[in-house]
Amino acid sequence: VSLRVEPTDSTDSWIVSGRGELHLSILIETMRREGYELQVSKPEVIMKEMDGVLHEPFERVVIDTPEEYTGQVLESLGKRYGEMLDMINNGNGQVRLIFLVPSRGLIGYNTELLTITKGYGIYNHSFEKYLPKLSGNVGGRKRGVLVSMETGKATTYGIMQVEDRGTIFVVPGTDVYAGMIVGEHNRENDITVNICRTKHQTNVRSATKDQTAVIKKPRIFSLEEALQYIDDDEYVELTPVSIRMRKKILDKSMREKAAKKQTK
Repeated sequence: VSLRVEPTDSTDSWIVSGRGELHLSILIETMRREGYELQVSKPEVIMKEMDGVLHEPFERVVIDTPEEYTGQVLESLGKRYGEMLDMINNGNGQVRLIFLVPSRGLIGYNTELLTITKGYGIYNHSFEKYLPKLSGNVGGRKRGVLVSMETGKATTYGIMQVEDRGTIFVVPGTDVYAGMIVGEHNRENDITVNICRTKHQTNVRSATKDQTAVIKKPRIFSLEEALQYIDDDEYVELTPVSIRMRKKILDKSMREKAAKKQTK
């Protein structure tokens, strides 16, 4: 019900339209469990042209949050072009915030809200109406990613060398390939890293030196979180055994050439 599949110019790709990321992720997860392998690009909202003007969907968002996080929630939705319609404080420590937000700005917001409110925020949204499309980028990821430059197995030593650059998404022993996203960068730009690097052997030995190597806990994505996380130039790659994120263009030099063309 309400799922639409349209063919494209390519014989092996389709445009699938549904009701939000959850609806699409149920279809994708079902296919994955049936043995299909596929790649999914970033979800997009469905625009409509009315009287020659392009319109985009807006949603009514209701958030219940502890009082101390109200300012951060207001700031985060303000960046996503949200308009506050009402604010209700019953004096019991909880605040209800009601917003009108473009649907584009809500892609990936659930994870951000849980981070801001330490998991205490309750978030509901429903379609309200179509309004003229806002100019500029609404929502989207603010940080870059760490992209693997080598094909091989991730090593503890390789991960330790790059974990101060950001958050790692893979565990030691994971098979990675050039162009695969292996972490989130602390800054806005993407960088390529080598997490397959092995430690060179020396004649120096210590009974405790190698046992003290401790890495931070990696961030593991569910299917829905991965769909919300990726950017326009990335895919979520799905197989029956794994969920991975990758750049559309795997080769580093080709990615840089494509980025230069876009900026011209």
